[in-house]
Order: sequence, then C-alpha cells, then structure tokens
Amino acid sequence: MKKITSLLLGAALTFGAFSVPAAAVDSYRIVSPYEDVVWEGDAAWGAYKGNLHTHSTVSDAEMDFNEMILEHYRQGFDFLAMTDHGVTGKAWDEEPTHLPLYLYQYIIGRKTTKLTKEEFEGVTSGTYPVDGAPRGRGMTCVVGGNELNALTLTKCHVNGMFLPPHVGDNYLGYENDHEGAVRLADAADGISFINHPGDWLHSNRDINTVSDPENVGYFADILLKYDSCIGMEVFNERNHVTPYDRILWDNVLMTCLPYGKRVIGFSNNDAHFHSHIDSSFSVFMMPENTEEQIKNTMQSGAFFCVTRELSGNDIIGPAEGFDVRYSEAPYPAFRELTVDGHAVTVRAQDCNKLQWIANGKVIDVKELEEDGEIAYTLNLDEIEGAEDFQYIRCELFGEGGCTLSQALVIDNGAEVKTYTPDTSAKAKAASFFDRIRSLRIFVLIKIIIDSIFH
Repeated sequence: MKKITSLLLGAALTFGAFSVPAAAVDSYRIVSPYEDVVWEGDAAWGAYKGNLHTHSTVSDAEMDFNEMILEHYRQGFDFLAMTDHGVTGKAWDEEPTHLPLYLYQYIIGRKTTKLTKEEFEGVTSGTYPVDGAPRGRGMTCVVGGNELNALTLTKCHVNGMFLPPHVGDNYLGYENDHEGAVRLADAADGISFINHPGDWLHSNRDINTVSDPENVGYFADILLKYDSCIGMEVFNERNHVTPYDRILWDNVLMTCLPYGKRVIGFSNNDAHFHSHIDSSFSVFMMPENTEEQIKNTMQSGAFFCVTRELSGNDIIGPAEGFDVRYSEAPYPAFRELTVDGHAVTVRAQDCNKLQWIANGKVIDVKELEEDGEIAYTLNLDEIEGAEDFQYIRCELFGEGGCTLSQALVIDNGAEVKTYTPDTSAKAKAASFFDRIRSLRIFVLIKIIIDSIFH
C-alpha cells in the first residue's frame, strides 16, 4: 500500500539514478556529524545515555508512569522522553493527560502516578538515591514527546518530539499513514522520526522487504518531503520484529543523500515492561545535558546507537550465532571518531570487532580475540572505489551488544538534486485507492488472514 511516488523513487534507486557521480580521489571530503565533539581534555564532552521512545500506564504499558521513570534513573539513564501513544509528554511531576482510549488500564487495576515534586527535583538534579546514596547526576526530562498514530493496527508509528502542550493528544491516526503523523509534527514546529519501520513491513518474515525498492522509496519520499522528519529507528527494543532495520536504513540513506538529506538513525527501548529498559538506547555526545542540547544533538547526529540484542544476517552481519541476550557485560563504546583528510580514526572499548560499512556493504573489518580496546584508522585512499561511496559508517560488536555510528557523508561536490514529489493524476488516484485499502475493516481482515498463514 505504497504511493506511486515511492515506487518511482524505488525504481530510480534500483537502476542507479541516485548514485553520486564518481569523482577523482582527491576531490571529496568526509563530512562527520562528530566534527565538533571534544573527545579529550578538561573541556571534553560527556557521553549521555538516553531514551526517546518510552511508554507507561498512561497508554498501553504495564509499568506505572512514575516507576518507568524511576527505573530508567536507577539503570543509569541520563535523559528520558515519555512518549505514550497519542499523549504528548509533560514534566514528570505534572498530571499526565488521560485519554478515554486507555480507561481499560483503570478497569484492570493499574494506576497512573506522577512523580512528586520532591521526586522530580531529586531525579533531575541527581540527589534522588540509588542503593541508598544520591546518584550524583540528574536525568533530564524531555517534554513534548508523543508516539503518534495511537490506534493503528498496522503500527505505522511516528515519534513526534518537542511538540507544544496537547498537540497530538488523542491523535489516533490512519492505517498505513506515516505521513499524516509527520505532517502534524511539522505543522507544530516539532521534529519527528519513524519508529520501528520493520514492524510495519513485517520484515522479520522476509529480509528482502527492507531492500524492496517500493518500500525504500516509500520512506524516502516522506523523509525528503519534510525537513522536520530527521530519521528512523534502526534499533528498537530487542529487535525481534525489526532485525533488519539497519539494512533498510542503508538503502534509505543511498536514496536520500543525493538530495542532500542525511537520514539519522535512532535507537530506543520502546519500553512497556521492566525487562525492556536496557534493551536499546542512544549515547549522545554533548557539552552539557540539557533539553536544548538533546534537541540539537538529535538534529546534528552527534550520537551513537546501542542495542543489547541483535540476530545475525548474511548481508552486513553480524554473523549467525551473534546473539547477545542481556549480557551484563558493558556495551561497546566509542571513545573517539575523528576525521583527518580521507582517514577516519576510531578508538573504542569493550568490543571484539569493528566493521565499516559503505553504500550498504562491509568494506573493512578489525577483530580481536576477546572484548577489549581498539584503536583503528580507516584510510579511504587505500580502499578501491572509495570515491564512489555516498557515506561510511562504523559498527562495534562485543559481548555487551552492538553500537553503531551515524553516517559520515562523502561529499564530492556533486550538485544536490531537488526533490519533487509526484503530484500527477495517476499518483493521486493511487493514493486514493491506498486510502480505501487502508480502511480499518480491510486492515483487520488482512491481519486475520496473515495470522492464519503465519
């Protein structure tokens, strides 16, 4: 149920229309989202663990609102956005908005409890105790988050961020309609990213769906139309239903970069239960831990995506058998990612493998016998065909999970293309019939049929 525009975009990708023209070896530069990060010294930036996609009894989760927040604090998170379905987040000591859709939570005996003012002040300042002593650093409250399309069976969910109060409250959405939610956030001067795209695609059933030109074009079309839609989740919770979203991300990057759009990857725990909390998260590089810095870092991409659990695949890995299951080992962590000409240096710890990916393919690998520290420089002048890369990105693997960098763009000076959505009569007709096929009665019938055969 995709638009003609997505099919055209995807077809263009398939036939190479979006490949960045080759350039002489010396005529490109590497543009890094980490360019301004200060890695060492007295002015070094902090590495802040956070989550931007979280639920509670305010919508459909099992954990009470206050307990979800406090448990993130106990588990070492430095910032948190509560993004309950169709409910725009407030400060944690304010009464959350209650929607009729979730009255069943009260009927089955679950509570929704805000933080007390004392708890809120303690959590945000770091004086609230963990194991009997003040934690020593606060957890920033990120307000204005909302997982939009609250009542869609197809799970076409979009995270709206930094929305004004009550904008998006009770936005139930339409089936198979990511764009409507993106448009809402855009009109409110918020920003957005697409949540768990593989869940919508059912890609866990077939890895080929994330490379299908029609699917790739569908997401690229939305991202190219709206500057405020800045990216998509590449890790979500335990990745059971989204195991190949990294591959989809690579394909969408290759489609969008010729138009000057760098698609940012996000990692979130999508927590509904206690056991989800440490499953996936982000590590933001910031000079200080404030809402303003968090918003800026979301848009700049100066952060890393972490997951504790990831199954193997034979396209970009990890190899079959890599299957971390909530190991207590520390997650692999970047300690430096710097660019010097055509060389990129990475220092990392708690990892046993480092790999570089360009244009959706692994181009270089460094391995250790066991988890430890890695210092490694990738010199693109030594990589055949590097001048034709659109981007490179780095992934770390270890006993504690997988951590990946954002895309570093290869800028060869090619003219940035102008994206023009297809507004032809044929495209409008296709969109109309998509809307008919996306009526909930038709979607419900499809879900029933799918449940029988899967």
